Amino acid sequence: MSLTLAIYQGPPVQGDPEAGLERLARQLSAAAMAGARMLVAPELFLPGYNRPDLHGQLAQPQGGAWCQRLSDMARAAGCGLTVGWAERDGDRVYNAATAFDRDGAVLGHYRKMQLFGPMEAASFSPGDSYCTFELDGIPTGLMICYDVEFAAHVCALAEKGAKLLLVPTANPAGFEHVSTTFVPARAAECDLTVAYANFCGAEEGLTFGGRSLIAGPDAQVIAAAGRTETLLITQIGPDPADWLRSTQMQDFRKV
Repeated sequence: MSLTLAIYQGPPVQGDPEAGLERLARQLSAAAMAGARMLVAPELFLPGYNRPDLHGQLAQPQGGAWCQRLSDMARAAGCGLTVGWAERDGDRVYNAATAFDRDGAVLGHYRKMQLFGPMEAASFSPGDSYCTFELDGIPTGLMICYDVEFAAHVCALAEKGAKLLLVPTANPAGFEHVSTTFVPARAAECDLTVAYANFCGAEEGLTFGGRSLIAGPDAQVIAAAGRTETLLITQIGPDPADWLRSTQMQDFRKV
């Protein structure tokens, strides 16, 4: 497969979703000018990750003002956009992510299944289904942060045919092993490419680790960020040689 992907690693919006939307629009425009077909941004970019005071207060429904703005931005730039946000559905709030295509249409919508820690458990209800869709002909799955650390979930998407995973995340400093070890391992185990987009900087006392990356099915890192604000743009593919690709999915023996 061949596709130009972008990852935006940036600081939290600090409780100002409007400023965050404006910043995201600039990054999306830059990614489009460089030929990217999809930009992946962090988890709960709107209204912020470590802001439980805002999750219920500002959460919006699918198709609400945030979704309309994000759709319009993708269409105006001519580049797809995947971003995390707080979704309200009746009395429930979800840690969600939506992927829009370059025409602004919704490709897929996902609610995080594996909530991490007491803050997320208090703020959100867990999702209960996987999300797959086609991105420029590539079978693609959507996950959020902690989800990708569970091999069983990644394998489930691979079994559904996914060859690319888009993963908005909010990984704290001290957990860099997720970027250096877990993400490349998941990519290799399940013979797919993983795009993992993290925050940098700090929010309400929580420091993020950065280290956003794209890892290929041979466990090699295709592109990676450090700890500061970064716009990564790179082409994924061509696929590695067959003899370098894992056959674990076919070879696994249940006992």
